[in-house]
Amino acid sequence: MKRLLFLVLALWAAETHAQDYNVASIPDSLVQHADVVKRFEELHVTIKGIDKAVVRHRYAITILNENGDDAASYSNAYTKLISLGDISGKLYDAGGKLLKTVRRKDIADRSANDDESLLTDARYKSFTFYHKIYPYTVEFEDEQVYDGIYFLPIWQPVEDEKYAVQQSRLIVETPSDYGLRYKQQNYALQPVIADNSKVKTYTWQLANLKGIEAEPYQPDWQEITPTVHIAPTQFVIGGYKGDMSTWSGFGRFVADLNRNRDELPESVKQEVQALVKGLSSNDEKIDALYRYMQQRTRYISIQLGIGSWQPFEAKYVAEKKYGDCKALSNYMVSLLKEAGIPAYYTLITSGAGRKGLREDFPAPYFNHAVVCVPGAKDTTWLECTSQTVSTGYMGSSTGNRKALMITEKGGEVVYSPVYKAADNSQLRVVTATVDETGTLTADINTHFTGSQQELSHSLLHHATQAERDKYLNRELNLPTYKVEKINYTETRGKIPAMDEILRITSSGYASITGKRLFITPNLFNRVSRLPADKPRQYDIEFRSAYVDVDSILITIPDGYTLEALPKPADITNRFGRYSINCTVTGNRIILVRKHQQDAGKFPAGDYPELVKYFEELYKADRARVVLVKKES
Repeated sequence: MKRLLFLVLALWAAETHAQDYNVASIPDSLVQHADVVKRFEELHVTIKGIDKAVVRHRYAITILNENGDDAASYSNAYTKLISLGDISGKLYDAGGKLLKTVRRKDIADRSANDDESLLTDARYKSFTFYHKIYPYTVEFEDEQVYDGIYFLPIWQPVEDEKYAVQQSRLIVETPSDYGLRYKQQNYALQPVIADNSKVKTYTWQLANLKGIEAEPYQPDWQEITPTVHIAPTQFVIGGYKGDMSTWSGFGRFVADLNRNRDELPESVKQEVQALVKGLSSNDEKIDALYRYMQQRTRYISIQLGIGSWQPFEAKYVAEKKYGDCKALSNYMVSLLKEAGIPAYYTLITSGAGRKGLREDFPAPYFNHAVVCVPGAKDTTWLECTSQTVSTGYMGSSTGNRKALMITEKGGEVVYSPVYKAADNSQLRVVTATVDETGTLTADINTHFTGSQQELSHSLLHHATQAERDKYLNRELNLPTYKVEKINYTETRGKIPAMDEILRITSSGYASITGKRLFITPNLFNRVSRLPADKPRQYDIEFRSAYVDVDSILITIPDGYTLEALPKPADITNRFGRYSINCTVTGNRIILVRKHQQDAGKFPAGDYPELVKYFEELYKADRARVVLVKKES
């Protein structure tokens, strides 16, 4: 068996080192709908034991046009726990002729410091082949050595849209008694497993995958592309030993990392006691302490050895006034503990649309930490890296997903807040006039809540006035306009709100043809058409729910009579609810529009129905009022 395995690997090595990179050898089916073609890839993971692994990665990509130029870049990081060994890169022309070779010494070495990374030992190597004669092929190869195993690489051959794959392979070698775990997504076959008395080898491979064309409202990338996750059972990292075969065990490891790091300076303890004195409810105390934390700390990224996963001590944060998500969350838990309020450090995946952890496959998916404060009637969640977000609000970045709450007993899977349509509202009232030249002047008062207030929140707290002006002067759904006035008012809460007041002018908004005046009364909120020219490949997924209500009053010039009025619409189906109604009374046009979109997932076969629904909304949103000037 050992000899057979050796021969198979030797043949594979000979094959991979004699690749033909002539573009003519790519099947026509892969070139269609692709900007790049991955010609070959081998991700080879050799696990030496619970505390060491070597990862070798070799791949070649043909760039077919300028949209694929990003694939000609190489970048990989290294730290005290993950070293980066040999690196090489090669450039080939369309015929497969070698044009250039680069070695490690030719590849730039940079610190990973940036504006948010004050403390890091990470560095990275990067290189780009600049070649504008298409098509061309790049090949890269590198080796990483893991000093401690916590994360292991993910095999995901299809890395982006319009990214075809000719051949890709994942090989994992482990000691025979090693507890490797793996989870496959969109990969129907079982791995080929070879086992002898000392080494077990797992092999996954794919070939001839066509490029994926993006579709509106498609599921998360990992739900539609072949992916294999691998993870250890027992592991060692930074001198800490853990077992991630269960979420409870994974949580115990994190609890060990955090143990005895919650001690506050005496001065801070006194401030906490003074702050909560006289406050009767836990909600009041939580809000007061959260604001205290926000006002006295700021976020930086900390990537120092085991510090990439272990929070700095609460005393450190109190003294330095900064920390990363782990340190600030640990600090917040410490403040609440001092006030007698149980709270828990909680790991989560941050990013709009992300799904969170997988209950059936414990692994370190997480990229963020928050605080969970269970209550008798309700649970409060705290995002500790923001100095401006409201107490208890998670939002589109961390809401509606599974997370891991860390207790002394271990990890407990919990669900972050789910925001319904009514929580994410946009309620707009517009009072406008149109003059004889067709110029529109409008006062727009909009009340945003939940996820719909996040952009306004960012504009208020993180943008300059010039940046706000620039954004608003290009984002409203009008042909030409000028913002004359901007004002924001914020209301904090678990469902925060922002009130935006705008005044705009738009020349030529209403069109005049002879005696007729054409006005589209639905000024801003318009649904786009969906493409219907190709069969749907993937399920339909609406990841967030929201509701929009527009109430618009437009005063028109005297001397006009109504000739045509848009028909009212009232549509309810599995995708949502929509209504619009327009009336004209005297010289006033009044429009009321309501659109509610609920979160949900639907089969690809429902797409024609969705296209029809959006087409109805598209037409109703753009229907015009036609007015005729009276004869004098």
